[in-house]
Amino acid sequence: MKFAHMADCHIGSWRDPQLRELSSEAFKTAIAQCIEEKVDFLLIAGDLFHTAIPGIEHIRSAVKELKRLKDAGIPVYIIAGSHDYSPSGKTMIDVLEEAGLVLNVVKGSIVDGKLHLKLFTDKKTGVKIAGMLGKRGTLEKQFYESLDKESLEKEKGFKIFLFHSAITELMPKELTSIGASELSYLPKGFDYYAGGHVHIVKEYTGKDYKNVIYPGPLFPDSFAELEKLGNGGFYIYDNGKLIRKEVLIKKTAALVIDAEHKSPEEVEEMIAAKIHDRQFTDTIVLLRIAGRLKTGKVSDINFRELFRKINAQGAFFILKNTHKLLAQEFEEIKIEEKSIAELEDALVREHLGQAKITGVDTDKEFLLAKKLIAAFETEKHEGEKVYEYEDRVRKAGDKILEL
Repeated sequence: MKFAHMADCHIGSWRDPQLRELSSEAFKTAIAQCIEEKVDFLLIAGDLFHTAIPGIEHIRSAVKELKRLKDAGIPVYIIAGSHDYSPSGKTMIDVLEEAGLVLNVVKGSIVDGKLHLKLFTDKKTGVKIAGMLGKRGTLEKQFYESLDKESLEKEKGFKIFLFHSAITELMPKELTSIGASELSYLPKGFDYYAGGHVHIVKEYTGKDYKNVIYPGPLFPDSFAELEKLGNGGFYIYDNGKLIRKEVLIKKTAALVIDAEHKSPEEVEEMIAAKIHDRQFTDTIVLLRIAGRLKTGKVSDINFRELFRKINAQGAFFILKNTHKLLAQEFEEIKIEEKSIAELEDALVREHLGQAKITGVDTDKEFLLAKKLIAAFETEKHEGEKVYEYEDRVRKAGDKILEL
């Protein structure tokens, strides 16, 4: 028996078109590896796409690869993840299943208030497969709470359970704050638990649960993930042996700059020293700068010239993270408030007057800030393209600022 397990493909992720194409490239590469390895079947544990209603070009690329699997006689067993669902409950997984390209294993019935999941049997291997969908905000918990685990646990034979949830016992320290469920939510006694949702690479075996696996994303979809993982990957289970398969799409180079008590000119010099005589051919360069400047503003750093040099050294793409880079005039504030609304108002008031706006007093600045916050909190409509959503929010901001 030999099968592949991937999750969090997030086809169509990343805002920039260059990086967005890499998610499709990663899926194509992984599918080619599955065919080359002659796996008996493929498991996809949620978030095949990055959005519930992906662009036509992303659907086309995914369908092309799924068709290659079908032509090779490799069935695909899948569950919907938190990114796959729209607010109305629609998912592209249904369309792919109707086309005969995948089988959604989250099926069952409610009997006496209990959810009875169906076990599907793979024709070639006889493996029995069931799964549970994933929802945003860990809303799938309600399904686990009503799940009839006893009947699943009594079933004989080699069994696989697909899930798209964070499991408390498996979370690293930096992710303990996210919503998670206990391992005991999963039915006991399965031979393989194909996880998704949490972008970590993790293998766990303990009492009642063996081979609980998070394969990580097929391609990282954030700066931090690229910095930590470099590339994505998936697992192959080969007659009891777990094999981690790397999906190498682009090289990465992380440049970390400590800007604490430095001037913008000194920061530029530090970056220049880091990139001196280096080649970044076909590499995603990750530039992380943190600290509080002793003089000047963040905008005083000539990133344009630095990026020109890095690009001249062959970089595929440059990502900059200055989230923790602060100017001296913006000091840390410590406040205690009872509600989010009060906290928001206090934060805005603390910073009033720091941005010099001609003809705008602090009262008007406060109202403008509150209106902008409300405008930027607007959610994306179902079926709305990212550029349409961004354009709508931008126009709302322009109207508030009378631009």
